[in-house]
Amino acid sequence: MNGPETIAAILKMKTIAVVGLSDNPERPSFRVAKYLSEKDYDIIPVNPAISEWLGRKSYPDLPSVTRKVDVVDVFRKSEAVPEIAEQAIKIGAKALWLQEGVVHEEAAKKAEDAGLLVVMDRCVMKEREKAQQ
Repeated sequence: MNGPETIAAILKMKTIAVVGLSDNPERPSFRVAKYLSEKDYDIIPVNPAISEWLGRKSYPDLPSVTRKVDVVDVFRKSEAVPEIAEQAIKIGAKALWLQEGVVHEEAAKKAEDAGLLVVMDRCVMKEREKAQQ
């Protein structure tokens, strides 16, 4: 978890479901997802409170997503992570990325034990920027 090889492998994956993606441009989830979409990542919004994000259909939860998901990127409170990790496992995601401040050791271990690559308490945008230097 959080190792440089894990981060590098996840950054190569291109389809990212962003759980907790906001349609408010001031929110970190909006800024990070917009950055990733500008870097040729395919962003799938997951938030029951919005119907779309920058013209993309938003899904209420991971099981509702109708496409293959490589990475589940989580912008939710830590207590929401166990359910999200369980859904990520069930939909066959390859990786679980918990953004800065999102920490849940048990859920991360469960996802890892199920074969997912896991990064916790890191910003995917910052890590991609570092990797490009």
